[in-house]
Amino acid sequence: MGISMSRHRFEELVSDALDSIPATLTAAMDNVVVLVADRNEHDPGLLGLYEGIALTERTSSYGGVLPDRITIYQDAILDICPDEDSVVEEVAITVVHEVAHHFGIDEETLHRLGWG
Repeated sequence: MGISMSRHRFEELVSDALDSIPATLTAAMDNVVVLVADRNEHDPGLLGLYEGIALTERTSSYGGVLPDRITIYQDAILDICPDEDSVVEEVAITVVHEVAHHFGIDEETLHRLGWG
C-alpha cells in the first residue's frame, strides 16, 4: 500500500496546505519553520511533529531562540495513502494539526475537532 511521489511534489502539497490556512492565522505565526523529512527516526509512523514553544506559552523572556520546527514526514504519509488525492488530504490535515500546536492547541482538542 502507499504511493511514490517526488520530494518536490510533496513539498508543493505542504505549501498548498499552508496556503489554505487563513491569512490572519499565518500572519500570527511567529518564529516557526516548516520542513519536510523522510521519517521521524524515533517513531517511523509519525506523520508530523511540532517542536518548540507554543505561542500561548511564550513569555516576555522569549527571544533569541532558534525557530520552532514543524516537520511533515513524507514517507510516513505516503505509506498510508493509496493515491495522490489521499496524500493531498493527509498533508492538509497534518499541516493544520501541527500549526495548531504552534498556537497551543493540544492533542485532545484537535481530535475532538476532527483534526487528529
